[in-house]
Amino acid sequence: MFEILFFWLIITVLFILLISIKQINEYERGVKFQLGKYIGVMVPGWRIVIPIFQTYQKVDIRVKAVDVPDQDAITKDNVSVNVNAVLYYKVDSAETAIIKVEYFDYAVSQLAQTTMRDVVGEVTLDELLTNRDEISQRIQVIVDKASDPWGIKIVSVDLKHIELPENMKRTIAKQAEAEREKRAVIIKAEGEVMAADNMAKAANTLATAKGALHLRTLQSINDLSSDQSNTVIFAMPLEILRAFEGIKGGNEK
Repeated sequence: MFEILFFWLIITVLFILLISIKQINEYERGVKFQLGKYIGVMVPGWRIVIPIFQTYQKVDIRVKAVDVPDQDAITKDNVSVNVNAVLYYKVDSAETAIIKVEYFDYAVSQLAQTTMRDVVGEVTLDELLTNRDEISQRIQVIVDKASDPWGIKIVSVDLKHIELPENMKRTIAKQAEAEREKRAVIIKAEGEVMAADNMAKAANTLATAKGALHLRTLQSINDLSSDQSNTVIFAMPLEILRAFEGIKGGNEK
């Protein structure tokens, strides 16, 4: 009889031992409680958790990505926008994340949403569109500071998309078109100024250099002679015609 009891006692002890062994993976930590009181953090490996008297909760300490859903916000210059973002965080203190806050992942998401709306409301639309990285950094700092008592470390925050109202999109498109036209006019005017300067320099050179005007005239005639369909008209000064008249009158006498 004693042998049978001893056998069953050994079986019971082995069974309790087997169900007491818990595995903690390398990317996890186990927050251990005894009779409801926190007694420590279990590191990776096989760990003993005595049934009934002890309990534990696993905490994943890897970096997690939280998709912050679309948020309707109003910028500092009263423009309605719709923004969303992605937030990366990790558990820095497993025991704090379990003891200090309920459902820390949900809490981080809600905190990121409210912070994003507040930060967008502090900047103008131009600042929101041009300084996206700076605004993302500002959101990260605020959320990280607020979640620090929860044992959470915010790795980064990235604004993914900024949706503008349709009327604002049309206004921005018109403004961009006006900027392109303005730039084209400026470039054309600069080209005309450069052309005028070059023409003035060329005219000055032709006027001051002896024979330069005649050489340029001969070059123009040579260029025109390459096409037989061209008709060339020469403007002859009146002084030359009068000289011919004087020569003709002297011969008649």
